[in-house]
Amino acid sequence: MNYDVAIVGGGMVGATLAVALTPLKLRIALIEAIPHNAAAQPSFDERTTALSNGSRRILETIGVWPALNEFATPIAKIHVSDQGRFGFARIDAREQGLSAMGYVVPNRALGSALWSRLSSAEIKVFCPAEVSLLSATAETVNIEIAAAGAKIGIDAKLIVAADGAQSVVRSAFGIAAEVRDYEQTAVITTVLPQRFHDNVAYERFTPSGPLALLPLDGGRCTLVLTLTKDAAQSALAWSDSQFLAEVQRRFGFRLGRFLKVGRRVPYPLSLTQSDRTSAPRCVIIGNAAQGLHPVAGMGFNLGLRDVASLAELIAESARSAADPGSAKLLSEYDAWRSADRGGVIAFTDGLVRLFSNPLSSVARLRNLGLLAFDLLPPAKSALSRLSTGGGGRVPKLARGVALT
Repeated sequence: MNYDVAIVGGGMVGATLAVALTPLKLRIALIEAIPHNAAAQPSFDERTTALSNGSRRILETIGVWPALNEFATPIAKIHVSDQGRFGFARIDAREQGLSAMGYVVPNRALGSALWSRLSSAEIKVFCPAEVSLLSATAETVNIEIAAAGAKIGIDAKLIVAADGAQSVVRSAFGIAAEVRDYEQTAVITTVLPQRFHDNVAYERFTPSGPLALLPLDGGRCTLVLTLTKDAAQSALAWSDSQFLAEVQRRFGFRLGRFLKVGRRVPYPLSLTQSDRTSAPRCVIIGNAAQGLHPVAGMGFNLGLRDVASLAELIAESARSAADPGSAKLLSEYDAWRSADRGGVIAFTDGLVRLFSNPLSSVARLRNLGLLAFDLLPPAKSALSRLSTGGGGRVPKLARGVALT
């Protein structure tokens, strides 16, 4: 079986790429180990994701947003503060000329919207299935797939690694990845505060790690509480009242008292960065290319810009009947993604390092920086552009322009 593009990984990034490529009339294969609606699926679990406006536009342009709209909670404002310090910063969507700074969507709803589009598309889906063997020649990639106890062989002109931070495809092509363990764990859950959140997203930095509250429907909030590994293990064993008391101590009473908490799930945090974003006949996207700390919520949005950029280059090659796995396309992809990728990685890693530094002199400087940011509209506009990938060449899909 011969394909133009084989996508390994049907999570949020891989499935989005598959949907984006459907109008191109190419032969597309998608290989995913775990069904999207299975409890064990790591992408489409009970977490939520904050989408930038650029990401919303990508999903809207490929026809996925209508199925997500009813589940999406707009972010009207962003409030950033440092616990026990005077510094804070606020970003208001109206001041930026936007209807919202972004949107919070449940991962399960996103998975359902993406895979419902895939089920009606002319894409060959291998699921549940895993890649068991890979070999590349000058003209194609030979892929052996293990599915239902059988071995299936397919060929593809281009293979896309969208299989996460521990990417099998990336390793098979001999591409190393630097992993920096932050020695932190994010405890993610849902809380109900006494007061309505007014669609404000909060990022509060504490000595043991950042705390984020993202608005949800019904007045609820997604809580992302970053703790040391040992503290996270303790927090999982606390009673609901103990846990809420600790969140209250860290966040304060801006939303009144926290009344209820949902199931708590731990996620270890690290920075994973591949040495390259391509190899002959292979492109690496999403968490396989860069797995980020959740601070500032830029990881998935960066992965979606990987998707939009790659899909545009593949569309351009399809119009001229060119090889989608050509060295020219891979080189263009690397160059296009370099500045956006490097900037976001440096920004998120820098935030983690800056706000985890215990020195009082550093704390004073960062709080002065927060206040200066709050008073400088150009700085807010610059951050808004960074979060939406507005610097450099913006992909068509992120501008609302269809590929065909």
